[in-house]
Amino acid sequence: MKSVSFKLNGTPRQAQVQPEQTLLDVLRETFKVTSVKDACSPQGLCGCCLTLIDGQPKNACMVKADKVAGRSIVTLEGVSDNERKLYADAFQAAAGLQCGFCTPGIVLRTKWLTDQSRPLSRAEIARAIDGHLCRCTGYKNIIDAIELIHAAKHHGGALPAPVLDGRVGSSLQRYQGAELTLGSRPFVADIDAPGLLHGAVVLSHHARALVKRIDVSKALALPGVVAVATAKDVPGNRWVGLIYKDWPCFVAEGEEVRTVADCLAAIAADSMRTARAAAKLVEVEYEVRPAVVDPAEAIKPGVPQVNPMHENILQVTRIDRGDADAALAASAHVVSGTWKTQRIEQLYLEPESTLAVPEADGRLRLYSQGQGIFDDRMQVAAVLGIPESQLFVELVPNGGAFGGREDMTIQAQTALLAHLTKRPVRVTLSREQSIRMHTKRHPITMTYTVGCDAEGRLTALKATLLGDSGAYASVGGKVLERAAGHACGPYRVPAVAIHSTAAYTNNPPCGAMRGFGVNQTSFAMEGCMDLLAAKVGIDGWEMRWRNVLRTGDVFTTGQVLEKGVGVERTLLAGRAAADAAAKLKADLDKGLALADLTGRTYAGEIRIDDTTPLGSTKNGVIKTHTAFGWQTTGSRATLLAGRAAADAAAKLKADLDNGLALADLTGRTYAGEIRIDDTTPLGSTKNGVIKTHTAFGWATQMVVLDSAGAVARVVAAHDVGRAINPQQCEGQVQGAVHMGLGYALTEELPCRDGVPVTFDMRNIGVLRAQHMPEVEVILVEEPEPEGPFGAKGVGEIGLVPTAGAVAAALEAFDGQRRMTLPMKDSSAARAINVGRIPDTDRDQWH
Repeated sequence: MKSVSFKLNGTPRQAQVQPEQTLLDVLRETFKVTSVKDACSPQGLCGCCLTLIDGQPKNACMVKADKVAGRSIVTLEGVSDNERKLYADAFQAAAGLQCGFCTPGIVLRTKWLTDQSRPLSRAEIARAIDGHLCRCTGYKNIIDAIELIHAAKHHGGALPAPVLDGRVGSSLQRYQGAELTLGSRPFVADIDAPGLLHGAVVLSHHARALVKRIDVSKALALPGVVAVATAKDVPGNRWVGLIYKDWPCFVAEGEEVRTVADCLAAIAADSMRTARAAAKLVEVEYEVRPAVVDPAEAIKPGVPQVNPMHENILQVTRIDRGDADAALAASAHVVSGTWKTQRIEQLYLEPESTLAVPEADGRLRLYSQGQGIFDDRMQVAAVLGIPESQLFVELVPNGGAFGGREDMTIQAQTALLAHLTKRPVRVTLSREQSIRMHTKRHPITMTYTVGCDAEGRLTALKATLLGDSGAYASVGGKVLERAAGHACGPYRVPAVAIHSTAAYTNNPPCGAMRGFGVNQTSFAMEGCMDLLAAKVGIDGWEMRWRNVLRTGDVFTTGQVLEKGVGVERTLLAGRAAADAAAKLKADLDKGLALADLTGRTYAGEIRIDDTTPLGSTKNGVIKTHTAFGWQTTGSRATLLAGRAAADAAAKLKADLDNGLALADLTGRTYAGEIRIDDTTPLGSTKNGVIKTHTAFGWATQMVVLDSAGAVARVVAAHDVGRAINPQQCEGQVQGAVHMGLGYALTEELPCRDGVPVTFDMRNIGVLRAQHMPEVEVILVEEPEPEGPFGAKGVGEIGLVPTAGAVAAALEAFDGQRRMTLPMKDSSAARAINVGRIPDTDRDQWH
């Protein structure tokens, strides 16, 4: 240990630091400074832990603590109140934040940047924040906020007046936006409890191996270690899962590990450093076995069974309408091809973290980031072998999810450690562990044959889809089912024959991710539309106009569309934008793509609570209660929870209108419920009607390349039904386009022998601010009668058409039709300096 003295936010401080300990560790663990976040340490590639050291921006995870002796360190906690208010107000006014995990680091960079009086162009700002990764916003609104701050500091510029009434259709500022901007609203890793122990997990080194021995004796002997848990310590059922109970929270001796996501042991200790050091002391003896990594091989007879709970074919989906073979034979034009998409890492900024606190009444309180706290409660209670009534799970808003937090990661292990030690335990994953454990976007291979008549009207479609779901089911079968159900895109196809298979492999598990299988089939279907347009001799817009779904048409699944079909309006908006671009510069290359996506029972409550007033927080945790329901996934939150909340609010308003004050209603609960029970599974009817979906969103996107073939502009016209909060709605689309461009051009998480070839945040390929083109968002409002005030939801559809539009634009630029993602061989990808994974042994990647 070494004593180090320095100034922290103007106050002299002294700390005892260990060799190799980072400044980030000291700030968070010794001084409880939580505005600096740990998202990637020790990579130093995300900017979430930015500090100012002697006035210069430095990532705290890259600075050794013993090197700051005699220096001055500033975090957001040390910025003046007036400045803090300016930053919070500007980022809220510009909607420059969403989940908020990356925001404090960006804000501190903003202080350093805008303290300079020189003029700042948007391009300069984008380059200045290149060290910061944001997975949510698409950066435009962040740059808007920085411009507002610079103008206010140096030119007396006034910020836009905040919207406070919250009416439907007004751009209300983000809930807890100020606290998120300044880093004062805690995430799970920021929440302490008296007597807190810190946890760490031991994950498998291999994608497939027999576990012959787990020796925890050296870990237990390390000073500061309180407990080590393995499979034999689980009092209940250690197999969990959303659909199939096929995912063990601990793999036992004598069993196979099936993926590098598998957990073998968990440690509780008096510090995170000690817990992680103890994890390295756990000795595991393996018998390594050949991993099953190719889904096409996995489904063949005689191949080793990946998961003991299920054969290697997880789920098969078939959709047959009409005689596709006959219709194709009679078609004037037919195109065929195989399209392939890649595995995508969620890369939300906040690594998984869970806090479990034993309470005086014998219950256990679990602070979870999960997207489905009722699923968490059900599964964790089963692991502990206790009634669900003995477990209270509290949702702490997370730092990004995108579907990757539907499945549990470390909730059960954390709860078990608290159960064994009778003390609060918090487990937080490192970035590498986070990438190993949570689910990814499915790689899918899609073979399409599509026909049309002489005028370009679609006649038939045949498609075979094969998706790699990895070692555990998650919701992989449903992703491939959804991919099949949207295989025709937003187009009218009279005859279809679709066969979709989800396969188990020893690759990392794949599950829900923004778009839920529709991104993949959209890429293939949009490619077919472009190929057919060329054969017919019409442009891509006209081909789509002749075939888009309209009211009364039949969707892929056989559902007749009766309402809220706004795809024509989005297509017209896209055409208008294309015409405007053509007038500005005739030599720009453009690509067009369309999309459809659907929403899915939800119940909600408003409880008037005297300990935590409605709309406020306690320990950063929202205390407005939600009755039992499913998860906040599939763009359902606005459509379904919005209706439930409106129902509950109407009852509250009725009491207020009758003269009661809010204080009179303390302890009263207003329940709202929306139950949708008229939908039908694929291949089924109810009262003779097929209704596979409650509501549909629609979108058209146009991508414009510059003269060098780089993406210069994206126009995104989205039918959202009703924009409840237009500014936040637009921000969702901006962020989704950012994700869609990465999906199209640079992002991938390839594996070799079931192990990711990289955990580096830049190599994974998420775009930075300087890579983002201009994005114009057009909100189209075709009301959905079953949605709140006509809203449909927009969270997932935002990136569904992007890859198809990029592929079309690239073909217009260089004449090459690309059918594999990401399109790294393109001029557009070469203009971007992320996603450059060394390609040694690329032929062995899966």
